[in-house]
Amino acid sequence: MTAPTHEKVLDSVVAPDHVVTADEPVIAAREPDTAHRRSGRWKSAVLTVLPPLVVAGVVVGLWSFITYVVLAPRRRFLMPPPQDVVQEGFLDRDNLSDILHALWSSAQVAFVGLAVAIVIGTAFAVAMSQARWVERSFYPWAVVLQTVPILALVPLIGFWFKFGFGSRVLVCVIIALFPIVTNTLFGLKSAERSHHDLLSLYGAGRWQRLVHLQLPGALPSIFTGWRIAAGLSVVGAIVGDFFFRQGEPGIGRLIDGYTQRLRSPELFAAIICSSLLGLAVFWLFGLLSRVAVGSWHESARPVESD
Repeated sequence: MTAPTHEKVLDSVVAPDHVVTADEPVIAAREPDTAHRRSGRWKSAVLTVLPPLVVAGVVVGLWSFITYVVLAPRRRFLMPPPQDVVQEGFLDRDNLSDILHALWSSAQVAFVGLAVAIVIGTAFAVAMSQARWVERSFYPWAVVLQTVPILALVPLIGFWFKFGFGSRVLVCVIIALFPIVTNTLFGLKSAERSHHDLLSLYGAGRWQRLVHLQLPGALPSIFTGWRIAAGLSVVGAIVGDFFFRQGEPGIGRLIDGYTQRLRSPELFAAIICSSLLGLAVFWLFGLLSRVAVGSWHESARPVESD
C-alpha cells in the first residue's frame, strides 16, 4: 500500500472547482494584518506602562496610610503626606530651583565619573581578555576594590586629593568600575571557539578577531555593565557630596541640609529627584543598547507565548 501523495491529499481537501496555484499560499502569507499589529502594539504599550503605574499607586496609598493612620500628628514630620511633598518640594519655585541646581551639579560629577570608568574599565577588560596573565594579575584587585566599603575610602580620598570636584569624580569611578570590567570581560570571553577557529583559518589575527568577533558579540554584556554602572555613579556622586563640602554643592549636601533642619517635604522631594536621575541614566543606556544591538541578539527578542 503506497502512501498518498501531496497532490492527492490536496485534491481531497480543496473543492473540485477550485484551482490551486503556486502563488496563492505566498500571497496569503504576505497579506499584512495591520489591525492585528496595531492591537499588539497597544497591548504591549499598556503592559509596559500599566504595571509601574499600579505599583506607584500602591506605594502612594501605603505612604498615605502610614502618614495618617500609623503616625501620630506630632510625629507626622517623619513621613509627610504626598501632597505636602508635591506642594513644597515641586510646586514651590524656590525649593524646586534649589533641588534642580544641586541635582545638575551631582549629575555632572556622575557623568564625568561614569565616562572615566567606562574608558578605564573597558580598557582593562579588553587587556584581560587578550592575555591570561593580565587577567590573573589585575582581576583579583578589581574584586578587592569592589569589596572595600566606599564609605571607608571617601575620607582617605579627601585627605589625599583634597575635597573638590576631582575627588567626587574619583568616588564615582571607584564605585562604577567593577560592573563594567566584569560584564565586558564576560562578553568578550563568550565568543564561541568555533568562530575563533573559523577566523583563524582565514588568516585573521588577534586584533581582527577582537574587532570583528568579540566586541560585536559582547555588546549586550557591555551595555548591561554600563547600565549598572550608571546607577552606581549617581550613588557615588551623592555619597561624595555628603563628605566633600568644597566646590559647588550637589544634591547630597542639599539632602544633608534638609535633614538637619527637619524639612521633611523638601527632603523627600530631593530623594525622589535623585532616584529619578539614576532611573533616567539607566533608561538612557538601555535605549543606547537597543540602538546599538538591534534585534539580532536573543535578549532583544520578545518571548512568544502559546
